[in-house]
Amino acid sequence: MQNTQMQALSPKELNYIADSISNEEMLIKQCAATASISHNPQIQQALNQYVHTHEQHLSTLVNVLQQHQSIAPTQAQ
Repeated sequence: MQNTQMQALSPKELNYIADSISNEEMLIKQCAATASISHNPQIQQALNQYVHTHEQHLSTLVNVLQQHQSIAPTQAQ
């Protein structure tokens, strides 16, 4: 039987998610910037798809944090 109750994220997990969010934001910016200066439509299309993919990753990470916000400790442990 699967336990559907969420458990609070550990500080290590929160740090990992925060780092992942930063990395996704950086990848979005880099792909978008490179797409904007590329003269090759195929490369632009591929980079714009990467932007979309990384935006989805970012959204997923933010959603995880929001879902766990209600069970997060109110003070640092």
